[in-house]
Amino acid sequence: MDNYLDSIAKDIHDVSMDKGFWRKVYIDGRSYPAKDIDFMLAKLALVHSEVSEVLEAMRKQMDEEKIVEELVDIFIRLMDFYQGAKNCGWVESSFDKVYAKKMGINKSRPKMHGNLA
Repeated sequence: MDNYLDSIAKDIHDVSMDKGFWRKVYIDGRSYPAKDIDFMLAKLALVHSEVSEVLEAMRKQMDEEKIVEELVDIFIRLMDFYQGAKNCGWVESSFDKVYAKKMGINKSRPKMHGNLA
């Protein structure tokens, strides 16, 4: 289970690539992911748009399955963004390792991070 989230991210990103949602550049007949900050920021904005869709589903009191579906869309967009950023060289770290480290930090923090007011 050490690379569980990384594996999911790769699967999600592979589907996204297959469906044409990521740009490639071709050099000497070989394809490489395009490292384009504006493109990446647009991809990150899509994560935000999915959060807004959850908000709307809850505000409109849609059924529970619709809310969960929108939460899954956030996860898919996030994992796709992470793997795309990794493929383009923006990040190198394992999502699983950073997640485990961050959860360890969060578990050691005081209740409400000390902001009990």
